[in-house]
Amino acid sequence: MEQSIYLVTLAGTALVLAAAFSSLIAFRFGAPLLLLFLGLGLAAGVDGLGIQFDNAQLAYFVGSLALALILFESGFGTPLSALRQAALPALSLATLGVILTTGMFGVAAHYLTDFGWLESFLLGAAVASTDAAAVFFLLRAGNLHLRDRVRSTLEIESGTNDPIAIFLTITLVEVIATGFDPAADALLMDIVSGFIIQMGIGALVGVVGGFAIVRLVARLNLDLGLLPIFVLTLSLLVFAAGGAFGGSGFLAVYLAGLVAGNSRIRAEAGLKRFQEGVSWLAQIIMFLVLGLFATPSQFLGILPVAVALGLFLVFVARPIAVWLCLLPFGFQRQETAFISWVGLRGAVSILLAITPLLGGLENGRAIFNAAFIVVLVSLVIQGWTIGPLARRLGLIVPQRIGPLDKVELELPGSAHHELLAYTVVAGSPVERGERIPRWARPSLVVRSGRSMKYQESGRLVAGDHVYIFVSERYPRLLDRLFASRSEVDPEDADFFGSFALDPNRSADELEVNYEIGLTETERKLTIGQLMRQRLGGHAEYADRVSLGVIELIVRDVEEGGKIASVGLSLEPAAAATASIPAFLSPAELVDRIRALLKRRAKPVPTPGEAEKTDP
Repeated sequence: MEQSIYLVTLAGTALVLAAAFSSLIAFRFGAPLLLLFLGLGLAAGVDGLGIQFDNAQLAYFVGSLALALILFESGFGTPLSALRQAALPALSLATLGVILTTGMFGVAAHYLTDFGWLESFLLGAAVASTDAAAVFFLLRAGNLHLRDRVRSTLEIESGTNDPIAIFLTITLVEVIATGFDPAADALLMDIVSGFIIQMGIGALVGVVGGFAIVRLVARLNLDLGLLPIFVLTLSLLVFAAGGAFGGSGFLAVYLAGLVAGNSRIRAEAGLKRFQEGVSWLAQIIMFLVLGLFATPSQFLGILPVAVALGLFLVFVARPIAVWLCLLPFGFQRQETAFISWVGLRGAVSILLAITPLLGGLENGRAIFNAAFIVVLVSLVIQGWTIGPLARRLGLIVPQRIGPLDKVELELPGSAHHELLAYTVVAGSPVERGERIPRWARPSLVVRSGRSMKYQESGRLVAGDHVYIFVSERYPRLLDRLFASRSEVDPEDADFFGSFALDPNRSADELEVNYEIGLTETERKLTIGQLMRQRLGGHAEYADRVSLGVIELIVRDVEEGGKIASVGLSLEPAAAATASIPAFLSPAELVDRIRALLKRRAKPVPTPGEAEKTDP
């Protein structure tokens, strides 16, 4: 008995260490990390090293707890600015997008497999949501600096679409297991009412739980070493309470993290670091367990059909669902194409595919195997190509500031001030002699191991460590002072245009100089107003507006969304958009419909008339 404990511990820790080391490979080559973790689990399983693990209930339990921790960390790290910027399109993808994907995939599964209609839609619901861990990792590992709205939409969608997919999957399992008549009129009403109740209770518990976490942390003077464990336990309590009260525990724990992370909670920096570590451990354990649970030797019978379904999901179902959901929000064609491609399926889909086994469905194992293969297809095809595609579509934008070495330090008893530690890098403004503003209070400089007052340090040199005391609302200027280059580097001229324009100048000057075809109303606007109008009322860093022979680029945006600087390019970069045949915007759809109607309305000459007009 005692020896078996050691053997189990040895095997478990060896797998976790192997997964941790494999992350180095993923960061080095930009590989989908989940694929490596799943591969380790499969290699150690019954068809590999021979570790037998066939406990569906334990796999689902471990996966659910791990997913709850991952969702709390995702919510905790999502700033409200990103939520305000991309909430509506992301929530559209997380709700309507999941339903549309489920429907289209279910129809394809019904005609390609022997599953019934409900079983086909069950498989569709299991693979309908994107995986937050895979999306976050690939955006980080690839060092992709995307436009803010695109990145925020992807991250919020992947963090919020799990509850919808979970509800649909569990509901369909219950319907199939109980033999409910799918033709009954009450079925749809039961699903809709159940969805509203679950999401409503989950949202309420999550918001209340998030504020309760912040309140308890502020009231209880817990030791800083115990505080992260306390918050972690409270997050699991919110997850359990949301499910126990009949709501969605996954939605509750995500919203609790969102509320807590945006409420200036005590020891925020330490909590973030701890939760990132716990989230990594949760991902490793969940992926390894799901890999161990799978049996690759059973994949052969369903492999061709499952691969075909995976391709249908990647190239048909996901793009159509994304396009329909984003139509009202003014996304450019290349942005919609990229969002549709970053629809990676992962551990959540495999976890949901276990529910048919728990429900005792006849085709439960076949559904699980098919979902597992679909996930592998998604990771292999999409996971390796996200970086190159983003560059091909022109969605990579230069960083606003250069490399920055900064550490946020906790101050005991102060929730409204921060102590920042900067390392002076060569080429930064402070290294070139720029002074630190008066609203920041530099208190200490460490140079070559010696500590000195800032006033006695003289001019800062590369390698100095500077400790600065600031309020919680310190401006971006402080980061820029310690960055290695200015906001718009001359090397970025190809991206930001040949020269800068004042956004407050009249748009009529553009018409006079370049004859770009502005209307009389547009000529009365400023350049900044014209750009905001063409961008649907919202402008962000690196947005582009093509106007005839020129292209205007947003170089900087002030607080509140006002355009602060504009670049002008005489070589519009429209090739990426023009090469995408799909994802038309509403305006483009209207133009094409009008052109089609004009061609149909044009009278076709009779043979006799054609002879008369033929010279």
